[in-house]
Amino acid sequence: MSVSNPPRLFARVAIALAVAGAPLAASAAAPALMSPAWTSAFCSAWNATPQLTQGLSGEWLHDDKGRGYKIVEMYRDDCGSAGVVELKIVPRDGKAYCSYGGVPQAAPDFAVDFLMHAKTADWEAMGRGDPGPMWAMMSGKLQFQGPKLVAMRAIKPFASFLQLVGKVDYDAKTCPAR
Repeated sequence: MSVSNPPRLFARVAIALAVAGAPLAASAAAPALMSPAWTSAFCSAWNATPQLTQGLSGEWLHDDKGRGYKIVEMYRDDCGSAGVVELKIVPRDGKAYCSYGGVPQAAPDFAVDFLMHAKTADWEAMGRGDPGPMWAMMSGKLQFQGPKLVAMRAIKPFASFLQLVGKVDYDAKTCPAR
């Protein structure tokens, strides 16, 4: 291999890395928990979780004041409410589909939408399934705003929501950057 042609050398190195499994891509850091990038990945994971797409397709999804969507906002208490992110959930093919995850785009209406926040350690514990959603809300580990009766009737899918937090790769050592 000749070093007299640096662009060609660079191309060969890039191809060699790609063939070797692109170790540079594998070393990319996980996004901060509840950052816009993490929330986008969470949205995709939501759509691959039947307990959410099917389990929330009834009353929970359609209690939206005729807007055609529901907003779920969340943040980590120890990172501050300025780091709030949103999920936009819409009906699609009879399911509750996450159409957007990231920086808030719409003003929530807490008569039908939800806001959840907790300390990072508590989000991580809920992501492991400990505690369950009822205990998390009753103990104050998870602060919650929105239509409580609608949420209570969807407690099983809500457990899947909390556990999904632990299934989407994240970095909890840093707060989301804005």
